[in-house]
Amino acid sequence: MKLSNASLLGLLLPAVGARFVEPGEPDRALLYPDGIPQSADENQKYLIELAPGETRWVTEAEKWQLRRDGKRFFDITNHPDLGTLRAKSMSQKKRVVFPQKPKLQKEVKPLLANLSKTEMEDHLTAFTSFYTRYYKSSYGRRSCEWLLGQVRDTIKSAGAEEYVRAEHFEHPWGQNSVIATIPGKTNSTIVIGAHQDSVNLWAPSLLPAPGADDDGSGTVTILEAFRVLLQSEDIVKGNHPNTLEFHWYSAEEGGLLGSQAIFSAYEKQGRDVKAMLQQDMTGYVAKTLDAGKPECVGVIVDYVDPDLTRFIKTIITEYCDIPYVETKCGYACSDHASASKAGYPSAFVIESQFEDSDSYIHTTEDLIKYLSFDHMLQHARMTLAFGYELAFTDFAALEGPEHSDSL
Repeated sequence: MKLSNASLLGLLLPAVGARFVEPGEPDRALLYPDGIPQSADENQKYLIELAPGETRWVTEAEKWQLRRDGKRFFDITNHPDLGTLRAKSMSQKKRVVFPQKPKLQKEVKPLLANLSKTEMEDHLTAFTSFYTRYYKSSYGRRSCEWLLGQVRDTIKSAGAEEYVRAEHFEHPWGQNSVIATIPGKTNSTIVIGAHQDSVNLWAPSLLPAPGADDDGSGTVTILEAFRVLLQSEDIVKGNHPNTLEFHWYSAEEGGLLGSQAIFSAYEKQGRDVKAMLQQDMTGYVAKTLDAGKPECVGVIVDYVDPDLTRFIKTIITEYCDIPYVETKCGYACSDHASASKAGYPSAFVIESQFEDSDSYIHTTEDLIKYLSFDHMLQHARMTLAFGYELAFTDFAALEGPEHSDSL
């Protein structure tokens, strides 16, 4: 028997836990006050890419079945040509060269002391109190509005409103991405990203998806790094050569939709993105420790820029209290893949070796109680140091005549 959404909703109502309530809003026990989200046509097809050159048309239900089977993919329906504009001119472009090692310890280390586990926990507690952050739901829309408000409050608290801005990057599905920009002396840009949406793969439109680790942890980790970076007068006033952007992507779970839209726009605008770092899942260490392994930062080494990844290893070694371990996660594993496809150097770090990462994700059990804020603090240290060091990097000097190899 096939249950309708309304029938299934009735069965699920008794299981509904606490939901996010805006100040002054009546606490009504409604899962979706604006109606149950669903596709306009259950038979609508989407073009997905499971590997380079391997595409197929699937329905929405087939997309979620692939995800339940552990398959990752781009949904390229709206951006089938991502990367083609930059590919045409790649032979004339110099390879981005990164510093051999960190150089700004004197400026960075005092900032690291200001990172706060309490700030991250408070933000994550609020963020996970939304019933879901599924990108097609009314909660997905409300959670992105809440997130933009937190980013803007962070800017206001730092007294940086004159220099720093945060805004939505709008999407047609309702949950917008969020971009915070700290302008530098040039438009050469360093991007630090995480995805804000969550999903319960068993019934995305109906079941709770607190998404504490995936990717609430990454969301609040980079928000905390952003907060402390704004304590640097040189950063706030734009004395750094390169612009810094913090991205919180919508609809990663649906096939990297938000990040594809953003990097497609950047490609068409001719944006000069020097580096992009993704933080997706930064808080779970139980499986690593239970296996008797040392706590570490997982550095993804497949489908990433090897030179940027090497630089990140030096950042972890210099600024974190735990080591890194190399690991792999496959094609289209997170939003860094959209940057890579657009021709921009990208990298990805995760909470552990991939096989030891959080197995509660995409369920009702992706909860704060399983996470370590001490571990998230290490990711925040890395994120802040990465952003600061590259914000002040003179790429023109590094990419001189001696570095003329084409991409």
